[in-house]
Amino acid sequence: MARKPASEASPVADFETSLDALEQLVEKMEHGEMSLEESLAAYERGVGLYRKCQGALEQAELRVRLLSDPEHPESAQPFEAAPFAPLPDA
Repeated sequence: MARKPASEASPVADFETSLDALEQLVEKMEHGEMSLEESLAAYERGVGLYRKCQGALEQAELRVRLLSDPEHPESAQPFEAAPFAPLPDA
């Protein structure tokens, strides 16, 4: 099996980077000191980061399915979605 060049980030590393950027963006937006134009641009960037994170999670799930049963990955059961825990008040 061919390996990816070391210069390409793994989906997990990419997920971590995107999640960190998304958290920082949300924190900045929560301060409420952005103009409307800046807020819209930040929202667009946040949606892109969210989609990137979601894609990385889907890739991770696929890898787990393949590792669990490489002969029949389609027979794997979907992961149960964990309920979101409320964020603590800052």
